[in-house]
Amino acid sequence: MPFNLKYTITEKILNNLTLIAAAREVIEQSHLVPKREAKLRRRALMRNTHSSTAIEGNKLTLEQVEALAGGKDVLATDKDKKEVLNYLEALEKVPKLAKKGEIKVEGLLGIHRIITKKVMEHSENSGAFRDKQVFVGRRIIDGSGLKTEVEYMPPPSEKVPGLVKEFIDWLNLDKTWELNPVLLAGVAHYEIARIHPFIDGNGRTARLLATVILYLSGFDHRRIFALDDYYDRDRKAYYAALKTVQTGSGDLTQWLEYFTSGVAVSVQEVKDTILKMGTKGKRGMREQVLITARQMQVVEYINVHGKVTNRDLQELFNISAQAVHKELSKLVEMKVIKPVGDGRSLHYILV
Repeated sequence: MPFNLKYTITEKILNNLTLIAAAREVIEQSHLVPKREAKLRRRALMRNTHSSTAIEGNKLTLEQVEALAGGKDVLATDKDKKEVLNYLEALEKVPKLAKKGEIKVEGLLGIHRIITKKVMEHSENSGAFRDKQVFVGRRIIDGSGLKTEVEYMPPPSEKVPGLVKEFIDWLNLDKTWELNPVLLAGVAHYEIARIHPFIDGNGRTARLLATVILYLSGFDHRRIFALDDYYDRDRKAYYAALKTVQTGSGDLTQWLEYFTSGVAVSVQEVKDTILKMGTKGKRGMREQVLITARQMQVVEYINVHGKVTNRDLQELFNISAQAVHKELSKLVEMKVIKPVGDGRSLHYILV
């Protein structure tokens, strides 16, 4: 049975999409130098990681997430630290997790495998569909004790592989990608949450897949939007929005109203940040500096560590000193970085 999509474009959704398009246009036309783009990406990486894991009960603060990402140890359980490091790894691998129109079931399992690596009670459940019934519930006080109230009962485990395949098949259709990318990401987010394919980690997987779709569609090609932050600010509203589809006979309209509102807030925040930076539009004095993905990794490395050496990049990219020198020379020529010192003390910093 093919996947069927049910929703209505309401005035709220239309207004949200209009706001998103206007804010994103400002971002795309702004002169965003690599140094600033790297900072925005780093900020989104930290905030998305903190928020998406916190929603699931992870106790690390944003400051602890930043410290852990910087190679420092923090006072927390091994499980909490591993969850954060796993999600960081998955976000950093977003460009490699799937190709547009070629998303695979194994790719979804791979995403789950990364984010649940060494944190599940039974390792065989990492990157594997659930083989038993699970439910979403909450603990409530009942008389003199506590009991678990079932809030959502996902499809039976035997139906999971088929449901996932039907959705992935739909996701790979050319006409599917004609949808507005924000709506498509919202649909993917909800459908994985609905199917609940795994014993644990369903929310993180759903949010990660939405992030992948926004990247593949070109909507967030810079990876600078902290979308998960919006859900974490009001978790009750997040879960309530997901629940509207269940009570609405599969109609995603209210969920998409909520989802597009979140994207609008996230994109607006980035726009405001860029404007505060004092960047120039496309008609400004300077031209946009275009660099390759590898060169951006160099910029991001310096942004985190403060400097970089030829040897650092040899190890990072597993390439020769000559190849590293070529990349560094290009960045120096574009005035993105500059050399400091000489001989063995030679290193590079951002301009």
